[in-house]
Amino acid sequence: MKNEKIKLFLVDDDAVFLKSLEIEFLQHADFNIETYATGELCMNNLSHNPDVIILDYFLNGIDKNAMNGMQTLDKIKAYNQDIAVVMLSSQDKIEVAVNCMHHRAFDYVVKSETAFTRLQKIITSIFQYKKMEKTLNWYMERM
Repeated sequence: MKNEKIKLFLVDDDAVFLKSLEIEFLQHADFNIETYATGELCMNNLSHNPDVIILDYFLNGIDKNAMNGMQTLDKIKAYNQDIAVVMLSSQDKIEVAVNCMHHRAFDYVVKSETAFTRLQKIITSIFQYKKMEKTLNWYMERM
């Protein structure tokens, strides 16, 4: 990951929220960002190898038959379990968050004024975790 930009997918059916999130990330860090309005579009572009996907929980505002966030999360994990997915939702219910974690989301963030700050901290911790994992694997290979 030496000077490579972090590739970030933002997936949300709320166009205004999606654009504001993209602007926030571009103003605060040097990310390579791709935005998608549906889980299907996200899935079609996974070959672009995102490091992190921020994924809306509902995702059916544009098309009622579209995959929801949980279905998309499961498909992303089936495609590549190493992609870190952070679920984003207006649902402030613990059972929703727990369900997301059971489906192997890295974290869960409620849409609020503090969401962007939380997302930034989570992305930092994802990369600290991946770095520790690489170091640990390096040591394990040499034992």
